[in-house]
Amino acid sequence: MTIKITNLQETALNMGATFFGIADLVPAHSEILAQGGEAVASFPRAVSVGIALQHSLVDPLPDQQNRLVIMNYRYMAYDTVNLRLDQITLALAGIIQANGYHSYPVPVAQRVDNDRLTSIFSNKLAASLAGLGWIGKSCLLVTPQNGPRVRWSTVLTTAPLEPTGSMMEQRCGTCHDCVDICPVQAFTGVNFRPEDPRSVRFDAHKCSQYLQKREQEIGYPVCGLCLYGCPHGKMASSRLQ
Repeated sequence: MTIKITNLQETALNMGATFFGIADLVPAHSEILAQGGEAVASFPRAVSVGIALQHSLVDPLPDQQNRLVIMNYRYMAYDTVNLRLDQITLALAGIIQANGYHSYPVPVAQRVDNDRLTSIFSNKLAASLAGLGWIGKSCLLVTPQNGPRVRWSTVLTTAPLEPTGSMMEQRCGTCHDCVDICPVQAFTGVNFRPEDPRSVRFDAHKCSQYLQKREQEIGYPVCGLCLYGCPHGKMASSRLQ
């Protein structure tokens, strides 16, 4: 059977997705294999979906001691969006399977390696390979439309879907705003290169320890300042009435 990308895209958008793309995973096979193992790396394609976050939830994040700001961001921009993304990818995986192909919906927020602090697959990798944005100095996926203010999910598949794009050239230039705003200096400011390990750009343990501290202090493991600090996201917010 032939799966129409438009059918998958319409389903995703009707369920609340803002971004949709198809990625060719073959160029990143070794990276995917190292992170998720043979079963995950056996899929040659990925459907990437994203939901843009509400600027009204992100813009107040510099008020880090305001429990209401942090609570609202955690619930609406993280927990609720994650659940919606998981529902979308499960629906898309069902459509793909019904058409005769294997599919694997990747959970949005599921850590499987506490030493490396990684999930089974990088949703940001799929989005970048689908041409939806570039990996910024914060290790976040930065979109031209909404900056990094997007959360992502993925369906891995064997379906021979046509990729919608390829990796964008990064547009961060000399900007270090996300690096400078980090409370624990977890970012080095080095531009993304596919061949470099994450540690070249980001100390994930510093970030994780800080979030644990935040949870002890205010009850929520939330920071989000790198997300807030990116000029591309701020410009998107400023365009609204």
